[in-house]
Amino acid sequence: MSEGHARKRPVPRVGDAPSAPTRATLTKQETDEIIRVDHAGEYGAVRIYEGQLAILGNRPATARAGALIREMAAQEEEHLQTFDRLIAERGVRPTALRPVWEIAGFALGAVTALIGEKAAMACTAAVEEVIDDHYARQEEKLKGRDPELLDIVSRFRADEAHHRDTALNEGAEQAPAYRLLSETIKAGCRLAIRLSEKI
Repeated sequence: MSEGHARKRPVPRVGDAPSAPTRATLTKQETDEIIRVDHAGEYGAVRIYEGQLAILGNRPATARAGALIREMAAQEEEHLQTFDRLIAERGVRPTALRPVWEIAGFALGAVTALIGEKAAMACTAAVEEVIDDHYARQEEKLKGRDPELLDIVSRFRADEAHHRDTALNEGAEQAPAYRLLSETIKAGCRLAIRLSEKI
């Protein structure tokens, strides 16, 4: 090829960084963190619903809310059992913060239920919005790297999104001080995620 027709190479722009090749697999530390935090999250969700049902579950006036919460709680229990299995099969250390989430989850569920059905639904909507985002990031990380874990995360993400939509349809946004309540719960959930990955 003549010099006049030589193909020019693009000149890198300032700030451009070479793209790193995608690894075919995750390290054990990475998969351990995913399983650990998801296990903790599903346990926390079960405890939130237990707290809500302790207040709303046996009242005739809140029978509809109680039935919906029981349905969502049953799915969260299935999720927890799946991560219990993964913890055992893959030799993952569970979070050391489980006693904290046991108390905090139940308290969050009970307190929001005491405020009222709408506040309980606002709690669910806020928690599930954070979990949906969390699972979406995990899906991207797991694609092509861990088919079993990707399938679990994808299925559970669909369930969590359904819970969020159910809560919104049941009037979550009509809860007293909805915006403040929602943002406070979301911030707490994000902190719990960061802590449970490592501790």
